[in-house]
Amino acid sequence: HGTGTKSNDQTETAAIKRVFGNHAYLMSISSTKSTHAHCLGAASALEMIACVMAIQEDVVPPTANYREPDPACDLDITPNVPRERKVRVAMSNAFAMGGTNAVLAFRQV
Repeated sequence: HGTGTKSNDQTETAAIKRVFGNHAYLMSISSTKSTHAHCLGAASALEMIACVMAIQEDVVPPTANYREPDPACDLDITPNVPRERKVRVAMSNAFAMGGTNAVLAFRQV
C-alpha cells in the first residue's frame, strides 16, 4: 500500500509505466493520502470522492508536501497545488497489507 517511501514510490512508478506504457507520461499522477492521511477503511472512499470530483471539476488534486522529485519517479506528479486540466478518466488504486487490493476507474459520461 502506498506508504510514501522512496522504495514504494519507485515501485508504483514502475507499475504505472508497465501498465500504461508511453501513455503514463501523459497522465497526471496524484496522491490524496498526503492531504487526508491514512484513514484506514475510509481511505478508499475519500479517494473515490477525489476521483469523481476531479472529473466533475476538471482539476487534478495535489500531492501535498511534494518537495524533492525523485529522478526514478519521472512521471507527471501533481505537486502541492491543484492543477486545472481536462479529466476524462480517473483511477484509484488501493493496496492493503495482506494482499487486499482494489482498483476503481471512473470516466466522464
